[in-house]
Amino acid sequence: MKESARYAKIVEWSDEDQCYVGSSPGLIYGGCHGKDEEAVFAELCHVVEEAIAVYHKDGRPLPPPTSGRDFANKMQNVA
Repeated sequence: MKESARYAKIVEWSDEDQCYVGSSPGLIYGGCHGKDEEAVFAELCHVVEEAIAVYHKDGRPLPPPTSGRDFANKMQNVA
């Protein structure tokens, strides 16, 4: 398993920006964006890998993992 699999990756449509926005809460602030959902997800995966590499290079501990927290079901209860 890749280390990046420990971090949730979210791609959602932004009405304000009129594009898809990708983020990985807890790991990176900001993210990536574009008109193609699948391309944004692929770019987000790359950005997460790069962020993890920077943490390692700088000798900093990674933030706590965010995957496996069942975000989808929790979000359904909010809507």
